Amino acid sequence: MLRAADTAVRAAGGSGDEPPVTIARDPAREAARRELSKRMYHENDPGLFQRALNAFWDWLDRMLGSAASATPGGTVGLIVVVLFVVAVLAALWWRLGTPRRQPASAAVLFDDRPRSAAEHRAAAEAHAAQSHWNQALQERMRAIVRSLEERTLLDARPGRTADEAAAEAGRALPAHIDRLRAAAREFDDVTYGGRRATEQSYDRIAELDRDLERTRPALAHSTTSTAHNTRQGAVE
Repeated sequence: MLRAADTAVRAAGGSGDEPPVTIARDPAREAARRELSKRMYHENDPGLFQRALNAFWDWLDRMLGSAASATPGGTVGLIVVVLFVVAVLAALWWRLGTPRRQPASAAVLFDDRPRSAAEHRAAAEAHAAQSHWNQALQERMRAIVRSLEERTLLDARPGRTADEAAAEAGRALPAHIDRLRAAAREFDDVTYGGRRATEQSYDRIAELDRDLERTRPALAHSTTSTAHNTRQGAVE
C-alpha cells in the first residue's frame, strides 16, 4: 500500500529525478485512492460468497463468545447447555415421531386401486404378523369401511374420510357409534398425526370389525318390524 501511495505521489508530482513536491493531504489521499482502486491490487481479493461466509463465521464466533461469557462455567457450561437441549429434542422426536403437517382437509381412506374387505383384512393380518401396527391398523379400518359398503350400509363413495364413514355408519349401527368414532380418530392420528399404533390399538379395531360383521343394522331391523306389523294388522 505504501508503494502504491508512493506511485500515486510520484505520478502526481513528477519523476523521481525532480525535487520532491509537497502535496496537500486531500489531493494525496485522492491520488492514493485512485491508485489502489486499480484492478491489479484486487486480483486476490475473496469473492462475494467468501466474504459473506467470513462475516457469518465472525458473527457466530462473537455470539458464542458472548453466550459463553454469560453462561455459568464459561465454554464448558455452554457445551453442557447445548447437549441438554439436543437430548431434549431427541427425546421428543423419539416419543412423538416425525412431525407431519396436518392437511387442510382430511385425506381419504382409500387409494386409487379398490380392494375388497377381505383383501384389506388379509393385508392387516400380514402387517400385524410382522408387528407393523401402523399399517395393520390402517388396513383394518379400511376393511371396516369396505365391509359396510359391501353390505350397502354405506354407499360406495370415493373420497370419503374416516370421520365421515364413522358418522354415516353410526346411523345404521347406533350401538357402535362411539367405537366407530374412536376408530376413526385412531386412524387419523396414526395416518396424519404422526402417532404410533400399538398391538392393543390394532386389537380394538379388529374386534370392532368382527362385532360389526355380526351386528344387524338398525335400519334393516326397523324395516322388518314395520313390515311384520303391517302384515299382522292386515290379517286382523
